[in-house]
Amino acid sequence: MDLYNPRIEWRMTRKEAAHEPPTVLTIAGSDSGGGAGIQADLKTIEATGAFGTSAITSVTAQNTTGVQGSHLLPIDQIRAQIEAVLDDFDVRAAKTGMLATSDVIETVKEYAADLPALVVDPVMVAASGDRLLEPDAEAAYEQLIAQATLVTPNADEAAVLTGIEPDDEASAVEAGERIVEMGADAALVKGGHIPGEDVLDILVTAEETDNPAVRTYRHERIDTEATHGSGCTLSSAIAAHLAQGADLQASVGRAIDLLARAVRYNLDVGEGPGAVHHLVEARERAGRTETAETVHALVVAFSEQDVAPLVPEVGTNVVGATPFAERPGEVAAVDGRLRRTMDGVATAKGVRFGASSHVARYLLAAREADASVRFAVNWRYDETIGTALEDFDGDVVTLESTPTLESGAGGALAGVTDPGALVDHGGDGRAPVTVLFGRTPEELETRTEALLDAV
Repeated sequence: MDLYNPRIEWRMTRKEAAHEPPTVLTIAGSDSGGGAGIQADLKTIEATGAFGTSAITSVTAQNTTGVQGSHLLPIDQIRAQIEAVLDDFDVRAAKTGMLATSDVIETVKEYAADLPALVVDPVMVAASGDRLLEPDAEAAYEQLIAQATLVTPNADEAAVLTGIEPDDEASAVEAGERIVEMGADAALVKGGHIPGEDVLDILVTAEETDNPAVRTYRHERIDTEATHGSGCTLSSAIAAHLAQGADLQASVGRAIDLLARAVRYNLDVGEGPGAVHHLVEARERAGRTETAETVHALVVAFSEQDVAPLVPEVGTNVVGATPFAERPGEVAAVDGRLRRTMDGVATAKGVRFGASSHVARYLLAAREADASVRFAVNWRYDETIGTALEDFDGDVVTLESTPTLESGAGGALAGVTDPGALVDHGGDGRAPVTVLFGRTPEELETRTEALLDAV
């Protein structure tokens, strides 16, 4: 007998499954434009895996073009916010941003000794050039720095704090050492304002010996002015990682990687240069399921098209990058490649992130030319395919005298506006190969059909 009766409404009380992220406190100013300050801090802290709480020091009227006004909150209200958080939450790390006056700095210093970790971002000037710190407050920072786990000045802030102008790696190290001498456990002198082809961030850590430990983090400079909120995002990410138990070097390294990606995939909002993408790593992770499913669908589509005539002896890989991919591990690929069979093509395995090395790197190289390119596939190459590529939809680049296809891909694709195909004629033990690129799976299918029709 069927006991189901749709007229009976079943109700049940579900058990909670509470999550317990570590708490981070940010003490900073509010940015009405949402790109920096408290807003940037809370977005970054949550995206990095911690729970964000705040104490607002100032309310600014601000957007991507500059600061139109600022109102400092009364000290008793700032103090009340800090105490409300500390009385109720187990704060595992805190970070400071815009403190504005010596009174605010001295107030924050009163609580510093009770914090497991304190990251001090000595905000003095906004990215737009507007001053955010009263001149007489600069001296007050020394006492707060003495309580800091880490201080994260840019070159201009380091010069104010130490009297040393960091204009190269050596002077950045010297400025970091001077900050450590002021009592901080460590200093991260940020290299965004220091001239050079690459950005060098210098971490100087206090040691028991007279020689502080120095670690350099190097990454390529991004050609953009959309850096609003970069310092807030970096210091917040470091604090969030420290709160989760990571050591200082690991926390700094992960935060620098996040910021490099956040600057490249910045947010084109407002009339000014725009802001960094605080949630970029969370968005990258969120895009993985869709990307893997799309690669699987491409494999099915190619199998149904009977692309066996295009498959080289080494096999074919189909790859797809998440919208914010930067590394091969963020590229989904066929695990084991497509192989020719008596019935067409087949693969014995599924789709996995990190399953491809070479084709994934070709795709990442193409994304340097056009970040909207998300998919790629490698097919064989011969004269017939070469002829078909003469009328190809998209730019075709050719490698002839390079040790490997991968090593020359970046240079060959530099300056290309519409990456369509990359060809290696082979030699020195390498089989000739064609790599096709597509912004969408449909574009990759269409470009593959053009070659399939030719053979």
